Amino acid sequence: MSNVVVYSSDYCPYCSRAKYLLENKGVTFEEIKVDGKPQVRAAMAQKAGRTSVPQIWIGSTHVGGCDDLFALERAGKLDAMLKA
Repeated sequence: MSNVVVYSSDYCPYCSRAKYLLENKGVTFEEIKVDGKPQVRAAMAQKAGRTSVPQIWIGSTHVGGCDDLFALERAGKLDAMLKA
């Protein structure tokens, strides 16, 4: 499908929910774990403007976190973004 990147952390229920939604849609995504990697988390925070996980990008568009991803799904906009 498209180029999807998910910054995540182990044991994060929001990360699990977001990844589950993407997997159910058949989306292949790159997962970047930030656990124990302060440099990776700092780079994510600089790109996203947020320090929480998950942080999700579809292509060059920063979607945001889990709630943002599900909001796109509820609004019927996620599939179009994934296909673009």
